[in-house]
Amino acid sequence: MKPTMIFPALLPFVMLPVLAQQLPPGTRSVDDTSHQDAVTAQIREAESALEKQDYKGAEEKLKTLAAANSKDGRIWYDLGFAEERNGEEADAAKAYAASIAALPGFAEPKVALGLLDARAGRTEAAHSELMDAANMATAAPELRARALRALAHLDETSHPDAARTELLEALKLSPESPDDVLMAAELADRAGDAADAVTTYRRALTLMPGDVDATAGLAHALQKEGKLADADTVLTAGLKAHPNDPRLVAQATTLYAAEGKAAQAIPLLEQLRASEPKIAADPDTTQLLAQLYYVNGDNAAAEKLYTQLLAATPNDPVLLDALGSAQVKQSHDAEAEATLEKAVALRAAFHDDQAWGEAEGHLAFAASKNHDPQTCLDALDARSTVLPNSPTSLFLEATAHDTLHQIKPAIAAYKAFLVLAGDKFPDQTFEAQHRLIALEHAH
Repeated sequence: MKPTMIFPALLPFVMLPVLAQQLPPGTRSVDDTSHQDAVTAQIREAESALEKQDYKGAEEKLKTLAAANSKDGRIWYDLGFAEERNGEEADAAKAYAASIAALPGFAEPKVALGLLDARAGRTEAAHSELMDAANMATAAPELRARALRALAHLDETSHPDAARTELLEALKLSPESPDDVLMAAELADRAGDAADAVTTYRRALTLMPGDVDATAGLAHALQKEGKLADADTVLTAGLKAHPNDPRLVAQATTLYAAEGKAAQAIPLLEQLRASEPKIAADPDTTQLLAQLYYVNGDNAAAEKLYTQLLAATPNDPVLLDALGSAQVKQSHDAEAEATLEKAVALRAAFHDDQAWGEAEGHLAFAASKNHDPQTCLDALDARSTVLPNSPTSLFLEATAHDTLHQIKPAIAAYKAFLVLAGDKFPDQTFEAQHRLIALEHAH
């Protein structure tokens, strides 16, 4: 027997497992290399599908890859990209979050998730994600600039000063675009800098001739500067090119109302509401049309719209005040008095004391027409706590005291009226003079 010959023969079989565990550094087994090659091939296929905009096909491939490579942040980002384009935003958000978790220094998913959250109204989350990307020094300048521009859009309404700063920071990282100029104009407008807004809107229109947003913005800024004729010229040209654009029509109606051209504004707004159901349902637009009807003397149409609006917000004092005024114009005096009493009872809901005081004056007028002198006097007393006397309030006070046979206060109010009225109220002046003669004779 030669036992020493057995061991060399068995040696290769005994040592194989050990050799497999102790490959030299930097080398891989055939199986590992094959697996990596397969993954690389699958990634290339998925990327090819993305390039061809075959997002469904790309998503299917990337889901398989993500399941097998859960720590690969770039695969998760590509999956989120595909899912977002397929309208699967909730899944896309999860994929972007997984990408961020796997690769914290990867800016692309932060920007993508921030934009997605912004569109979904998750403002706080969007702001945090975009700020992280904007502050990432290792990210590409263009990507950081995109995050800053998105932040500016988020802050545009609530924090215009911050938005202006963010836009300026974005311009340090990438060239100015026409959209940047338009945003700068909008931010100047929001900040109350009408002169700068006008200049910047004009520059935006030079870069983007005929742009609707720039046209509407320029008209708005000109109107704020008091340049109504210039605003009218801008809007007339804009409406000629875009006759049914909601932004231009809405801006035109507010301008025409400011110019006292309610008759021109009404058909534009009626046509807009008829063509756009969302605009027809918008309470601000409906209220504007009601105001235009009132100014133009169509009080029945105004009353109808105010009644519709109050069905949704029955305790809106401004709407109640407007409805009561429309009812007075139609000689619906009892209804008007009841409506206005409800309005003034909601004092805390008025935006300021002056508006409440004016509503008390409207109530006094309605009560006077409704032959209710005591309510008229009570309303005038309330009005006097926040507003000075006017010829109208003094005349109402005089006639109310006169009706109640309160001679001394009636005489005092008639005299005070004549001092303030001058020659602006000839009919009331004539009546006051004759009533003073009769009251002083009776006194």
